[in-house]
Amino acid sequence: MCAGCIQSVKPFLDNNSEILIWEVDLQSPNKILTVESALLSGESIKSIVNKAGYKAEIV
Repeated sequence: MCAGCIQSVKPFLDNNSEILIWEVDLQSPNKILTVESALLSGESIKSIVNKAGYKAEIV
């Protein structure tokens, strides 16, 4: 993910009330997205990112 990609995904993550905090490590070659949520599963978060038009993997 680049800065422009983050801006594309941002509304999908920000508008989900079950996501408490999220961040992307732009220094990592894999651009790791970290999400804190008490209720959402990894698969649910992956689905949100996919709906934004990006591929995600659970690590």
